[in-house]
Amino acid sequence: MAKQKFAKESQTIMTEMVLPNDTNTLNNLMGGRLMHWMDIVAAIAAQKHSNRIVVTASADSISFKQPINLGNVVTLRSQVTRAFNSSMEVFIEVTAEDIPASKKIMTHRAFFTFVAVDQNGKPIEVPEVIAETEEEKELYDGALRRRQLRLVLAKRMKPEDAVELKSIFNLDEK
Repeated sequence: MAKQKFAKESQTIMTEMVLPNDTNTLNNLMGGRLMHWMDIVAAIAAQKHSNRIVVTASADSISFKQPINLGNVVTLRSQVTRAFNSSMEVFIEVTAEDIPASKKIMTHRAFFTFVAVDQNGKPIEVPEVIAETEEEKELYDGALRRRQLRLVLAKRMKPEDAVELKSIFNLDEK
């Protein structure tokens, strides 16, 4: 298996149309349906990066700022931002398009974490990510802080051990 892969190699684009069965009583896309689509597009990106079966480990805060309407075309773009041993952070960006009105808006952004597993379900090492573009480098650089925050919130890391977070919260010892 390759020791490194370019971030762009994992890019995945998925397109869906919001149909009546996908909507709530306000004719907007149900949040659960969107999260399902986000999980799928992110899992595919993680599989492309690792060439392994992957399982969802976490989904960072998904805020529903902009409703997606019945009949909109939803495009979900995902890409692995960084890899840590067996886990991978995947960035997802969602846009909604009202084709007849020629309107397209970015509606959601999120980070999901996946773990690559072997045939027995045991975590397995994944290739490192090579970030090339400015956006990829920015996402890569922030991934370690986001990972430490996830681990602290899940009580899997002590706040004082989150070295990357100390600098942004001025938690350094005085």
